[in-house]
Parts: sequence; C-alpha cells; structure tokens
Amino acid sequence: MSTTNCSHTNTLPFLLSGIPGLETLHMWISIPFCFTYIMTLLGNSTVLLAVRLDKSLHEPMYYFICMLAVIDLTFSTAVVPKMLGVFWFHSREIGFEACFIQMFFIHTFTAVESGVLLAMSFDRYIAICNPLRYNTILTSSRTIQIGLLSLARGVGVMTPLMCLLTSLPYCKTRVVPHSYCEHMAVVELACADPSVSDLYSLIVATLLVGADSVFITFSYVMILRAVMRLPSQEARPKALRTCGSHVSIILLFYIGGLLSMYLQMFSFGLAPHVQVLVADFYLTVPPMLNPIIYGVKMKQIQEGIFKLLQQLAGLGISQAN
Repeated sequence: MSTTNCSHTNTLPFLLSGIPGLETLHMWISIPFCFTYIMTLLGNSTVLLAVRLDKSLHEPMYYFICMLAVIDLTFSTAVVPKMLGVFWFHSREIGFEACFIQMFFIHTFTAVESGVLLAMSFDRYIAICNPLRYNTILTSSRTIQIGLLSLARGVGVMTPLMCLLTSLPYCKTRVVPHSYCEHMAVVELACADPSVSDLYSLIVATLLVGADSVFITFSYVMILRAVMRLPSQEARPKALRTCGSHVSIILLFYIGGLLSMYLQMFSFGLAPHVQVLVADFYLTVPPMLNPIIYGVKMKQIQEGIFKLLQQLAGLGISQAN
C-alpha cells in the first residue's frame, strides 16, 4: 500500500462493536456498567473529600489512597462514558487519535497504579518495621514526589508504545471487536508487522509489573515477619488489619489484570463476548470496589466519611432553616 493511502487510512475513525454477539442485549448489559460508574464516581469522590476535610487524615498513607482514587476516576472516565455511548446510542465511531488517547490513558494509569501500590507497600513496611523513623522517611512532600514519579514513569514507558502503534498502517477492517480501544484488538487490525510494538509492550509489562509485584511481595513478607515477632498477641491482628485493605486491592489489581491479559492473548476456547466482558469488568469493577474496601477495612476512613456526611447533613439542615 502506498504511503499516501496508509496516511489517509490512519485518519479514518475506528468502529467499536461493543460486546460481539450480544449486540441485541446492549441495553441490558449497560445497566451494571452504568451502576459501577456511578458508584465509582460517588465512592472515590467521597474518599477524596473525606481526606481533604479531615486533617487527621493528612498522612502519607491517606495521600496514597487519594492517588488511587484519582487514578480510578481517571481510569473509569476514560472508558465508561464511550462504552455507554456504544450501548445506549449505538455511537460506535471513535476517532483515530481518540482511540489511541484512550488506550494511552488505560495503559499509563495501569502503570501508575502499580507504582502507587508499590509505594503503599513501602509505606506499610516503614510503619510496621521502622515506626520510629516513619515521619522522617515519609514526609508529605516526599509522598507527593513518589506519586509524581509514578506518573512520570507511566507516561515515560507508554509514550514510545503509542508512537509505535500510531505509526502502523491500519488498512484492514476499521471494526474493533471490543467496547473500548483494547490494545491487542486494535493491533490485530494493522496490515504491517507489529512485532516491534508487541515485543516492547511485553518487555515493559514484564519489567514494570513484574518488578513491582516482586518488591510488593518482598515488603509484605518482611511485614509478616515483623508482625510475627511482636511480643503482644493483641498487637498482631491490629498490625495485620492495617495491611488488609492494601493486600485486597493489590490482589484485585494484579490477579484481575493477569486474568484479563491472558484471556485476550489466549482464548482458551471461550466465546469472544466472554473475553470482552472480562476485560470490561476488569476496567470498571476494581475502581468501584477500591473505596468500598477502604471504607470496610479502614476505621480512619470510615470516621472521615462519617464526619463528611455529618457536615453535609448539618449544611442541609441550616439551609432548610
């Protein structure tokens, strides 16, 4: 294909198919996704407000939780509104640039979340294994720097991948058999060899997520050793509870991500709509569950949210009077 034709083809929009094979059920399928998005917005916004208004929560651990809340809000907003547009209004068309921008946000903030989860494990390691130096090691400014470093790392490793993907000629069908611009589904539409971008994405995923998961595992092994050495029997469950929410979120993130990735790479005999639904739920359910996990397992967050609700209730009563 000539350079001119390739260039013209790469300006054409893609078409999202939604859930392949279940197009007639899109309206019903949209209900749980709409519900999870609303709960994601409410839950994560409430956590952000609670930490912002309650000065007792102005500590590194809660700053990391706020970072996760921002990531979840960005993550969901990059995917769900367009997904609902496909389900509700058959608005399948997505611009060439918009498709790769959406993909960039998904991959970048996945990398950022992995970095923040690593930072949270380090935070718990210092708090339990070296509590006397906690306030000197993890200051507020250093916590913000860690968050910005995680963001810079995500942007830095994903920008070359997007350059590689956008340089490919997409001269096959414009239909993406997915409800968002899923990486592998889009690459399959290229009419050139995508081995360079595939190799780069494989190396990045292995080094980035692999290294983060190894360090997180090491941190919690050290935490477990330190907890088991505590002289007080009552102190052990308390120390473990402070890590329980973090471990739950870590397992949800990594296990869900691996399951979604492997199902996209290897079908295992599953129907296409099952693979698409698993990928869709991975992008929408964890952002909804994360603030619920904080609220259930962290007493301080519960108290902060309760104070926020009391303030809102008091404000409503005063306005009514």
